[in-house]
Amino acid sequence: MSSSKVTREGSLEAPTRHPIKWQKDDFWDKDSLNKELERVYDICHGCRRCVSLCDSFPTLFDLIDESDTFEVDGVDKEDYPKVVEQCYLCDMCYMAKCPYVPPHEWNVDFPHLMLRAKAIYYRENGGSKRDNILTSTDKVGKLASIPIIDVTVNKLNKNETFRNLLESNLGVHKEAPVPEYHSKTLRKRVAPMVQQIQPKPVGKTTGKTALFATCYGNYNSPHLGEDFVKVFQHNQIHIELVRSEQCCGMPKLELGDLDSVHAAKKANIPALYEMVQQGFDIIAPVPSCVLMFKQELPLMYPDDEQVQAVKNAFFDPFEYLFLRHKEGEFNTEFKQDLGEVAYHVACHLRVQNIGLKTRDILSLIPETNIHAQERCSGHDGTYAVKKETREKSIKIARPIVRKLDQLKPDYLASDCPMATTHLSNLSESEAEPSHPMTLLRMAYGLK
Repeated sequence: MSSSKVTREGSLEAPTRHPIKWQKDDFWDKDSLNKELERVYDICHGCRRCVSLCDSFPTLFDLIDESDTFEVDGVDKEDYPKVVEQCYLCDMCYMAKCPYVPPHEWNVDFPHLMLRAKAIYYRENGGSKRDNILTSTDKVGKLASIPIIDVTVNKLNKNETFRNLLESNLGVHKEAPVPEYHSKTLRKRVAPMVQQIQPKPVGKTTGKTALFATCYGNYNSPHLGEDFVKVFQHNQIHIELVRSEQCCGMPKLELGDLDSVHAAKKANIPALYEMVQQGFDIIAPVPSCVLMFKQELPLMYPDDEQVQAVKNAFFDPFEYLFLRHKEGEFNTEFKQDLGEVAYHVACHLRVQNIGLKTRDILSLIPETNIHAQERCSGHDGTYAVKKETREKSIKIARPIVRKLDQLKPDYLASDCPMATTHLSNLSESEAEPSHPMTLLRMAYGLK
């Protein structure tokens, strides 16, 4: 009997991820890239399961359906970047939809193929002035958070004339909400709040945490640091700030600027590794930053022992609290219920495969109903603020906005502060947008 290889339709194994070979010459070869794009585009064309996700897939399928052959070979390779431009590396196609991801023999990794294409295009052409500014979060944050300048920037961002100029000159949509800046940053607020608490190891957790503030947390949502410190100390967990940090690199990764990602890695990993060596677990208030250290950097540097050590010590904050709750070390003495909470599950949290731990923790609060919304918010880094993609971001967010308007919750929460702001801006609901850690602090009655 012949032992010919059988091609399976779909894969029954859990998805696995191959390292990103960005330091190999073939990674940067454009002909090699186009061959792989054509191969994967053809597989996606024959499947089309991901059409309801981001706009990459409708863009691809429209190009094919409008071609002379109605197949991928009829699409001009010069149009391939149109698909890439719509991908914001949320990873949801890979983790939740595609049946052909590794270990399937077809070996489809659409997000990392898009990353490769973005990297090649960026190395050849650079980024636009707007994109380079928007992704330079440390530089912008440091400048905009200078006292008095922060007040001026915040006022200008609410001024109609200025926003019209910003749209026409820089391509930032005039109606897109942009974050406020604060001269009293998270790092300034948290430093005097740190208390020495004797760590109590529980399960996988040491009880000794270092908070990676993140750019957004430090400059745009500094109150989050206070919420984290209050809640963790209330649970007898030692918490202090990572001693030094730069942007995690996710904004530059999404742009394809891998050289800047490498520079951020060189700045952050030694400081984080030192704290890991001292017994710290690491947490961050934004899922994208957690994902950067738990997935993207480890895949870019699979042989770097320090990167892998940091990966193993990094936790989503509610994952951390839930791990301790399982061992009876989470404080469930709440003083205030929250009523109806619409909880948006951020994509970069969903792809971490830890379950809905934020929902599970908030569900412990009496007289509180958590309505989890597992749909993309459409914000996705800078996608929702760009002039050319703003309307598409609204279209992507429409299903979850419709649910919010129907639910009329007391609070709207998401682990991603940017997603909460975006959804609140689009929804007719009067729910107060909050981070789940802020809600947890409220439920504890902590001042």
